[in-house]
Amino acid sequence: MRRELAVLAAAFVITLPLITPRIYASDEVQYFSYLRSLWFDHDVSFENEYQHFWDAGIARSQGFHETYLERQTETGRRISFATIGTAILWSPFYAVADALVGTGLAGGGVRDGYGPPYVRAVAFGSAVYGWLAIVLGWAMAHRLGLGRGALAAALAAWFGTPLIFYMYIAPPMAHACQAFAVAAFLFVWLVVRERWTIGGGVALGATAALMVMVREQDLLIIVAPVLDWALAWWRAPEDTLGPPRRRLAGHAMAGLAAFAIGYTPQLLAYQALNGYPFPSRLVVRKLNWLAPHAAGVFASPEHGLVFWTPLALLAIIGLAAGMAGWFGWAAQPTLTRRRESASTAWLALCLLLAVASQVYVAGSVESWTVAGAFGQRRFVGLSAVFLVGLAGLWPVADRRGGWRANPGSARIRVAVVALFVLGTWWNLGLMAQFGGGLMDRQRLTLADNAYHTFVTVPRRLPELVYRYVFARHSFYAPPPTSPAPPTLPAPPTPQ
Repeated sequence: MRRELAVLAAAFVITLPLITPRIYASDEVQYFSYLRSLWFDHDVSFENEYQHFWDAGIARSQGFHETYLERQTETGRRISFATIGTAILWSPFYAVADALVGTGLAGGGVRDGYGPPYVRAVAFGSAVYGWLAIVLGWAMAHRLGLGRGALAAALAAWFGTPLIFYMYIAPPMAHACQAFAVAAFLFVWLVVRERWTIGGGVALGATAALMVMVREQDLLIIVAPVLDWALAWWRAPEDTLGPPRRRLAGHAMAGLAAFAIGYTPQLLAYQALNGYPFPSRLVVRKLNWLAPHAAGVFASPEHGLVFWTPLALLAIIGLAAGMAGWFGWAAQPTLTRRRESASTAWLALCLLLAVASQVYVAGSVESWTVAGAFGQRRFVGLSAVFLVGLAGLWPVADRRGGWRANPGSARIRVAVVALFVLGTWWNLGLMAQFGGGLMDRQRLTLADNAYHTFVTVPRRLPELVYRYVFARHSFYAPPPTSPAPPTLPAPPTPQ
């Protein structure tokens, strides 16, 4: 495990120059404004932040001024659809940047909270949290007995899913922080479920509060530990509140109390911003809880998760294999191994339900296509879950004594690796097309995307890599405009 962790750390250090410290979209402006306003103004009034980005020409997208500089909440403040969790996670990095600017060690920048040192701090923070999400997912795979495939799955989940885009290309978005918060919550669950202590309940409730404060859609991921807790309660030997059930009840109450306390900053922010301790009613109006778009968000050829990110489908297959009992015990079908397999199969089912919860909530939103964004970005929070699912494909190849003893297993292992490589290249190819203007950013066109991924991008790869490393601004420059044709003088008006 030490060697694998060293590989992950080295890969992160090597890729640090790929981080793009740039704010350009309304979502990024909202999340950054939360932190800047709390740090410098000590409030959640974002008008001066929004005005700054408007005046600087950064937030000039259609509708930004009308939505964020004209509309008001019930308390007379400007609207924000962001949450406070990213501000909390970014704050240590932002504090370092502020200290460096204040002491003149950041190149003499102005201590206003907007300048390049502050943006770089937020971007670096997101990259760190994205990497920690991978590390936690890798640790979850080892904890579930999937260590053989953990490193390969970690690299595939890192570079073969949209997580890499929101770590390096658009880090001021919330999604890399979201991936970390979900991974931390699920890792804590796998640890505390072994005893269900009061301390474990506090840890689980606190990480759940952080997770929901980063992205509220992730509240439904709590279904996994809740079902696990319910099974532990049902299997407890006493029919009454005996010692095991008293411990479970204490764990649950401690978790609820920790969640309530931990979520208080978000409630206070909502109260000050909206006049009530809930998200903006404009957000709620966008939801249809019958999830009419669930099938599309999962499998639409233009916007669906499995077409944007084929490795997500492989991960779901891996979790389904775990649910079927293929994790771990097949090579040594002893009674102990079978008991371990039954436990892991249950955990795989819980993780599958967590995935289903996100399909449900993403399918409930009117803007389910997330057109204009890279990938089905609302699923980036499941990066650690996808990592575990990809690692779960490894035991399938070992079902008959391991790949060394069975050539058939070796062929399966090669096929799995090949699928990992293809899925990763598909993701990187889409990123190159997205940034290089080779695709319709509003949707996938599979035939064109496949041609560019496997023909155009390899042919232009040296140019694209050079531009990204040495002339990254060329990806963001507006397209050149043709000079206007000369205007002919108007004919004289008859008198």
